[in-house]
Amino acid sequence: MSAISFPFPIFVCDTGGTNVRFALKSAPDSPPGEAVHLKTHEYPGLGEAIEAAAAKLGARPRSVIACGAGPVDGRTLKLTNAPWLMDGPKVAKAVGLDQGLLLNDFEAQALSLPTIPDQWARLIGPARFSPGSGPQVILGPGTGLGVGALVEAAGRHTPLASEACHTDFGPIDDEEAAIWPHLERVYGRVTTESVMAGPGLVRLHAARLASLCKPAEGLDGAAIVDRAHQNRAGDEAATVALYWRLIARFAGDMGVTFVATGGVTLSGGVLPRILDLLDEKAFRAAFEAKAPVDAMARRIPTRLVTHADAVLVGMAAIAAKPELYAIDYSGRCWK
Repeated sequence: MSAISFPFPIFVCDTGGTNVRFALKSAPDSPPGEAVHLKTHEYPGLGEAIEAAAAKLGARPRSVIACGAGPVDGRTLKLTNAPWLMDGPKVAKAVGLDQGLLLNDFEAQALSLPTIPDQWARLIGPARFSPGSGPQVILGPGTGLGVGALVEAAGRHTPLASEACHTDFGPIDDEEAAIWPHLERVYGRVTTESVMAGPGLVRLHAARLASLCKPAEGLDGAAIVDRAHQNRAGDEAATVALYWRLIARFAGDMGVTFVATGGVTLSGGVLPRILDLLDEKAFRAAFEAKAPVDAMARRIPTRLVTHADAVLVGMAAIAAKPELYAIDYSGRCWK
């Protein structure tokens, strides 16, 4: 397929284990409209969610560009934290689409990086982002933990999907070593996702209290965050501070893995809710502690996206100018 086009109107769709969001882009030069938020578990699959979104948005799509939290296999995607199997050609036939495309969620997040304006993100540390200065990484915790990267060559953006969320994750100091034996294992392992995804905050808090011989109270993530805000000297605030340091450490790992001189961007549903509990100096210290390549880590800027629907804007940009993105359209488009 030498050229690809996505007939308008287009739905762009971001699907996770908890939520699925849709926005309508009616023409190549129009911005996507306000997003409609649905609950993933309320629909048996993508096709039914598209129909529900069409009713809410007052339009039927001719094309859909969708991303999901799970690995892409050609034209299909199985959500990791929900029972959906997204089969593009079957969805296109069922809904009556002219075209469609599936992306891994953080592949799509990576592709959104060129479209993120300064006012949609908060810098962490003094270094600023500079377009075209090298590979970029984006990662963030939600229901799961996503990681993606973006490289640019000859004016085209190439996304790199990743399943780095399923790598093993271990302690590096005495505090963490005391906590790790108490961490709940997921599939028998302690991974970056089991510690740093949204449910990981609950696991980390329970394990930290156990390491201090304190009783667990069975708090969920929202309650931990609320108590951390209410008492900055309490156990919950200490857990959130540790959580931020682990995020910073892993972000630094991914930064040096991809030599991400273009920067590391944080996103996801968890971090914006604890942004006011962030210690920037502690974050950068953990991010940069990468001897013998710490000098490289110090040159990598970091930021947090605060605009919830940035990925939808990024996918809308693909719809408008697909030729700017090095995607295997022939192997992945639905028709």
